[in-house]
Amino acid sequence: MDNTYRFDQKHLLGLADYSAQDIQYVLDQAVSFREILNRPVPKVPTLRDKTIVNLFYENSTRTRLSFELAQRRMGADVVNFSAGTSSTKKGESLKDTIRNISSMKIDMVVVRHESPGVPHFLTQCVDAAILNAGDGAHEHPTQALLDLFTIQQVHGSLEGCKVAIIGDIMHSRVVRSNIIGLKKLGAEVVLCGPKTLIPKFITEMGVTVSYDLDECLAWCDVAMALRIQLERQGKGTEFFPSLREYHEKFGIKAKHLEAYPQFKIMHPGPINRGVEMESMVADNERAVILDQVTNGVAVRMAILYLLSGGTRI
Repeated sequence: MDNTYRFDQKHLLGLADYSAQDIQYVLDQAVSFREILNRPVPKVPTLRDKTIVNLFYENSTRTRLSFELAQRRMGADVVNFSAGTSSTKKGESLKDTIRNISSMKIDMVVVRHESPGVPHFLTQCVDAAILNAGDGAHEHPTQALLDLFTIQQVHGSLEGCKVAIIGDIMHSRVVRSNIIGLKKLGAEVVLCGPKTLIPKFITEMGVTVSYDLDECLAWCDVAMALRIQLERQGKGTEFFPSLREYHEKFGIKAKHLEAYPQFKIMHPGPINRGVEMESMVADNERAVILDQVTNGVAVRMAILYLLSGGTRI
C-alpha cells in the first residue's frame, strides 16, 4: 500500500462506497487484529473511550456476536438494542429511536435492518459513525470483507482468483457485497444456481452466470455456497420443486471433492446441511468456514478501529 494513502471513510454503508485501496487497507489492518486474537489475552484497549450501540431490527447470531466480541476485545462500552423489547413495539419511529439513543452521547452504531437504505438514513439523523450489518437484500459489507480476507489467506491474492458463488443469488445481500469487493480487487466471479434465483441483468456487475455446478467446481479456486433463504422468498412462491431436488443439482457433495481437488469451500452461514452441501463437505479439511468466523472478529475489529479514527496499529 502506498505510504501516501489515507483512509478517510467515516461510515461503512456498503462496499460500493469503498475504493479498491480502501478495501485492501481494511484487509491489511485485519492481519494485525487476527494476530491479536491468537494471543493468550486477545485484547487491546483501542476503543476504551468509545461507546457503541448495536441496533438490530433483524434476528442475528453470528454477525451480532462477532461485532460484540470485537467491540469488547477492544475495550469499548457496548449497548445492545433489540427491536423486540424496545419502544418500537409501542409505535416509536426509527428516526426517534436513533435520535434518543444518540442523545446518550454515542460514537458508533452497528445497524441491521430488513429495509435497504436504513444505514444511509441513519447518517442523516446522527453524527455517529454508522456500520451496516446487513440491510434487506442490499449489502452486508463486513461479511464480504471477512470473505475477502479469508480468500486472501487461502489463495495468497485476490487478483486473478476464481470464485464461484452458488445458491440463492436473488435474495442474498452477501453476494452483492462480495461481487463488488471481489471485482474491485481483481477476482473473477461466476454465479451458479437455479435460473429462478439468478436476477436479471446481474451480468452487468461484471460476473458470469452458469447453471452447471460441475462446470463451476472444475473451474474455481474457491466455491462459496449460499443459504437458500426461504424466509425472504414469500409463502406460495416456488423457485424450485423441492430442497431435495435443489441439493441434487446444486449441492456440493463428497464426489465433487474427489473429482475437483483444487477448490476451497466457504459458506457465510448458517449452513443447511444436506441442502447447500453434504455434512462431510462442511466438515472437510478443505472447508474454511470456521476460519471465516474467526476472521470475522478480526475484520470487524479492524473496521471499528479505522472508523473510530485509528490509522495504524
